Amino acid sequence: MVIIFAVLAGFVLAIIAPWLHRLARGATGWLLALLPAGLAVYFASLLGSVAHGEAIMVSRPWATGLGINLSFYIDGLSLLFAFMITGIGALVIIYAGSYLAGKPQLTRFYTLVLMFMASMLGVVLAGNLITIFVFWELTSLTSFLLIGLDHDRPGARAAALQALLVTGGGGLALMAGLLLLGQIGGSLELAALLSNGGAVREHALYLPALLLILLGAFTKSAQAPFHFWLPNAMEAPTPVSAYLHSATMVKAGVYLLARLSPLLGGTDEWHYLVTGAGILTMLLGALLALVQTDLKRILAYSTVSTLGALVLLLGLDTTL
Repeated sequence: MVIIFAVLAGFVLAIIAPWLHRLARGATGWLLALLPAGLAVYFASLLGSVAHGEAIMVSRPWATGLGINLSFYIDGLSLLFAFMITGIGALVIIYAGSYLAGKPQLTRFYTLVLMFMASMLGVVLAGNLITIFVFWELTSLTSFLLIGLDHDRPGARAAALQALLVTGGGGLALMAGLLLLGQIGGSLELAALLSNGGAVREHALYLPALLLILLGAFTKSAQAPFHFWLPNAMEAPTPVSAYLHSATMVKAGVYLLARLSPLLGGTDEWHYLVTGAGILTMLLGALLALVQTDLKRILAYSTVSTLGALVLLLGLDTTL
C-alpha cells in the first residue's frame, strides 16, 4: 500500500497545491518539494530489498472483468528512474518558485508539474502493461499543458500541440503494441512476461508488436525522424524544459526499451532497428546543435543526441 500511495500522492498534492499557494505564497515551492524529497528517501529505503536482484511486486484489483490490475514492479531499473524523477523534481519545484515568482502561471505550474511527476512515477513503477499505458498517456497530456503554460503566446500553443500530436500518436501505436504483447505472452503482468521472453520472440506476432512498441518509444524519446518536437518544446518556461525535456519525460521511451529488452531484445530486428535509430539520432542531434545560436536550442539538440546514444547502447543489447 505504501508504494501505491507513493505513486498517487502527487495527484493528491496537485489538487491542494493552489490552496497551499494562496496561504504560503513564496514558501510554496519549498513546501511542495517536501513530497518528492520524501519519496526519494522512501525509495532509498528500498535499495536493500532490490540490491540482490529481487523485485518488489504489489498488485491490487482494478478492472477485474478485463483482467487489469493496479500493479507495481520495483527493481533496480525502476528505482534508478524513481530517484531521477523525485530528486530532480524536488529541485525543479523549488527553482520554479523563484523563476516564476509573481507570474499568474505559477499556481498552474505547481498543479501540473505534480501531476506530471506522479504520472512519470506511474510509468516507471507500473507492473501491468495497461497501467503503463494509462500513466504514459497522462504524461503526454500533462506535458502538453506544461509546454503551453504561457498559452497567450502562439509559439507556446503551437509547440504544445505539436508535442501532443507526436507523442499522442506514438501512444496509440504503443497501446496496440502492448495489447499484442499481452496476447503473445498470455498475460498483462510484467512479472509473468519477463520470464517468458523466448516464447515472445518466437511468436508470429513478435515483429508487429516490436514495431508498434518501438514507434511509441521513439516518439516519446525524440528519436529521428520524430526528434523535431523536442527543440520546439523549448518554448516552455525553463523549469518545464529542465524537468520534462532534459530529465524525465524524454527518458520514458528509453526506460520502456530497457524494461522490455529482456522480452523483445536479442533478435536481429531489435538490434538493427534500435541501433539504427540510436546512431541516426545521436549524429543528427550533434550536427544540428553545432549550428544553433540559442542556448536552449543547443541544449535541446544535445539532449536529442544523448537520447540517441542511450538508445544505441540498448540496441547493442550486450551485458555491458
